[in-house]
Parts: sequence; C-alpha cells; structure tokens
Amino acid sequence: MAIAVSVQPGPFDAGHELARLGAGRADIGAVASFIGLVRADDGLTALTLEHHPTMTIRQLEAIARTAGDRFPLLGGTIIHRHGRLLPGEAIVLVAVSSIHRGAAFSACEFLMDWLKTRAPFWKLEEGNWGKRWVDAKPDDDAAAERWAR
Repeated sequence: MAIAVSVQPGPFDAGHELARLGAGRADIGAVASFIGLVRADDGLTALTLEHHPTMTIRQLEAIARTAGDRFPLLGGTIIHRHGRLLPGEAIVLVAVSSIHRGAAFSACEFLMDWLKTRAPFWKLEEGNWGKRWVDAKPDDDAAAERWAR
C-alpha cells in the first residue's frame, strides 16, 4: 500500500483523485476523504503557505508511511498546496481507501491531525489588520497527541 504525496501551487480535482483511488479495484469497501479550505475568519483576505520543498516532501512521505503502518489501507493520496490562496480555495486533500470504513475514517483523521502539527509549512495571513504569521494552536497539538498512544 502506498499513499501518493504531492505538494503543488495549483488546484486539484478531488473528484478525479477519489475516482483514481478506486479505479479497477473490487477489494475496496471504503474511501474516506477530507478537503481543507481557506476560511475568511477575522477578516482574512489571503493565506500564503511557504515551505522548503525537499523537507516538506520527506515529512509528508514519513507521515504517509506512518499511516500505512497504523491502519489497514489499500491506497491513498495527500495533496497539499502552497503559495498564496484566497478564502474558499482548497488547501489540502487527504483521501484513503480501505476494506472497512472505520479504518478509512480513522486514517483520514490521523493524517490531518499529523499534517496540521508536523508538516513543515509556514502560514502568513493577510487581512484588513495587515499581515501576521500563524502560530501553532494548542487544539491542533492536543488532537495530534491522542495518536501518540
């Protein structure tokens, strides 16, 4: 089982990615997915994601391998965008396939929790208040910590 990883500036086609996960497979019982969007909280007008390409790919691949070790997955994909994004645009797609829905849901949630806390992206918010770098959120750390057990 492999989870494909992509870091890209442009948009992705979630429908295409989900169809690709199940194409020609009769052993898949579930595909679970998550799409993260830029939301216009607190007057946000844009979000810029910066990263170091080699470091980012390596870390996302390590997170994907960990998910594959923890859950009985048949396939998956992680697509994370970078660059300047506007409210309503998709930032990230996580999709996994498994024999059973429970494993697919859990793996998808695990991947997002670890991406939020371990993926090396730096986020710069722009809004009517100016620009500011986004700090880590305690809620995100708590969500990721529950998988440490």
